[in-house]
Amino acid sequence: MCQTALHPFLEVLPKCEHHMHIEGSLEPELLFELAAKNGIALPLAGGGPGLRALRKRYEAFTGLDDFLGYYYVAMSALVDASDFERLAEAYFRRAARQNVRHAEVSFDPQAHSARGVALSTVIEGLTAARERAKRELGISSVLIMCVLRHLPPAEGVALFEEARDAGYFGGSVSDGKNDDKEKEPVLGGIGLDSSEKPFPPELWTELYGAAKKAGVRRTAHAGEEGPAQYIVDSLDMMDAQRIDHGLRSVLAGDEGVTDALLARLVDQKVMLTLCPLSNVRLRCLESVQDFPLRQLLDRGVRFSINSDDPAYFGGYILENYCALQEAFGLSVREWEGIAKGAVMGSWCADRRKWEILSEIEAVAGEWSVELGEQ
Repeated sequence: MCQTALHPFLEVLPKCEHHMHIEGSLEPELLFELAAKNGIALPLAGGGPGLRALRKRYEAFTGLDDFLGYYYVAMSALVDASDFERLAEAYFRRAARQNVRHAEVSFDPQAHSARGVALSTVIEGLTAARERAKRELGISSVLIMCVLRHLPPAEGVALFEEARDAGYFGGSVSDGKNDDKEKEPVLGGIGLDSSEKPFPPELWTELYGAAKKAGVRRTAHAGEEGPAQYIVDSLDMMDAQRIDHGLRSVLAGDEGVTDALLARLVDQKVMLTLCPLSNVRLRCLESVQDFPLRQLLDRGVRFSINSDDPAYFGGYILENYCALQEAFGLSVREWEGIAKGAVMGSWCADRRKWEILSEIEAVAGEWSVELGEQ
């Protein structure tokens, strides 16, 4: 955790998180507990490593696919609705301690259905945790159903149709405030994740076309390991409304593509959901100092800072904020701008956005005076 003068400010700064895979918050302690409960043998690192050995292995991923091998095996410990509820509740409580006010949480149902776990079981558990987080912790949330891009596209279409026909995109759960007037959808959007490079955006036009027709919000992983052109194609071919990662829009590459892409992101207010510690742990960047934070700020790109798979990558959202602060020494007002940009790119209701924006302004105003910033 950072030791700068802004650390207390970063702790209390209201935050929005948009890129967090709930299965990626499965800490080893809970993993082993659920595996024992469900009688699941975990063939990790030679079979049944201790907590220290497993955490040490998480520090040595060679890339995305190396990480995914551990990620999908660990999911086998999640069996019934109560497991998913405990997983999500643990994340929300940790997020509340880091003053996350709104969270957009992704999940991977195909990784569970392959083991015989129904979509309804996953959603039941996650929904119970979301409702409790709203009621007890004051955290609003959106649930994003992700499709695994390494599986056949037809399977992704079938999953979307199952969720749509079950009413999850148009069904409702309580919003925790006005039970008789306001409802929110069970699922707030779709996403696309897992291995990127061999699976280009054009494979997913049917799925995203169906989602657009149904009025479902759309995001997609692009430009983490794949080229900047994947980001362009995700916007053009898939009509994605925001981009998860999008690192290659800023890093050196095809300068003609990246320059035009950055201008487009700014003009269309497309948000990038960026994950610094993840980028370093997966060897996309050598260090946090290589994260293109100044370029993003200078160009006026809308982005948010997120934890991705925090149990595996060395930190939750506050740890990502602190890592950037240590590397770049931002001011209170710069952090205020980042936090507000994250709110404006959120998929929560406008009323909720204004609530969080007001909280950010109050905290930033108090700390700018205390630290002598204008």
